[in-house]
Amino acid sequence: MKNYILVIGLGSMGKRRIRNLQALGISKIIGVDLRNDRIEETRQKYQIDTVNNFDEVIKNYKFDAFIISLPPKIHHIYMKKAVELSIPAFIEASVLDTDFSQMIQQSKEKKVCLAPSCTLFFHPAIKKISDIIKSRELGDISNFLYHSGQYLPDWHTYEDVSEYYVSKKETGGGREIVPFELTWITLILGFPKRVVGLYKNAIKINGADEIDDTYNLLMDYGKSIFNLSVDVVSRYATRRLVINGSKKQLYWNWDDNMIKIYDPESKNWDEIRYEIISAQTGYNKNITEQMYIDEMESFLKAVRNESPFPNTLEHDHQVLKTLYAVESSDNNNIIEKL
Repeated sequence: MKNYILVIGLGSMGKRRIRNLQALGISKIIGVDLRNDRIEETRQKYQIDTVNNFDEVIKNYKFDAFIISLPPKIHHIYMKKAVELSIPAFIEASVLDTDFSQMIQQSKEKKVCLAPSCTLFFHPAIKKISDIIKSRELGDISNFLYHSGQYLPDWHTYEDVSEYYVSKKETGGGREIVPFELTWITLILGFPKRVVGLYKNAIKINGADEIDDTYNLLMDYGKSIFNLSVDVVSRYATRRLVINGSKKQLYWNWDDNMIKIYDPESKNWDEIRYEIISAQTGYNKNITEQMYIDEMESFLKAVRNESPFPNTLEHDHQVLKTLYAVESSDNNNIIEKL
């Protein structure tokens, strides 16, 4: 990068993105946050310049890109700033559709790259599963069964859930993880034709009493059905996927570092192993830093016009519409067409 990269927000994700950039050899990084404790911690840990005033830093430096690592409720403020200043921006996982249609139109008109996060798309297992589906090795697929479960208080063990956005109903942890998972699913399979779903506040989580912690979706893909279960009440962090095809069955448990495929002709499970680098201290062992690094590298390539980022604002917008359709399905006791 010729100029600086500005990391906006120095919470857990902002600091992670600084690590990602430094792992890619980027040294010209500036961080901005309103909290002095985060500014000081980031300066000491990563040896970068940090400030507490966005307007001032924009006046004093030139930037090649923004990394927007803020609570979802205020993503749109800095996305609009990026479009206004014609600076490419990477945005962490979305859960709120605030002025998306306007930003899609304006970013196209000004040819500004807005790259919404699609982290799991870069997971080595997801990459291999995508290739297997496209190869039709499994035959005709009848159904997908996928459970993504976590325990919300385990996300930030150093602070109470009431202290950050996952405790708010509109940006609650369960509601956020649905589009987080839907993004990789729809990048591989496209969008379903219809959805029906249930969601609710099932278990009391201290500090996040009002959030909906459990979502279940049935997505109609024409000849196949995707059954997605998401929750933030699983006491053991889980990602498990079963794909049933006419020829073979695929099974993935992210604990195993392998994908298993059952071949009924040989009556054996074939194992496809993959390597992941260690997770950062304090994170679940399966939250590999490599997928975040690869995601950031993909964004930088898009900034340099070397290759497009896999996710777009239009796609992200449709993912959010799918989330809202699921909630509407439950609220109105109907099946929603997409």
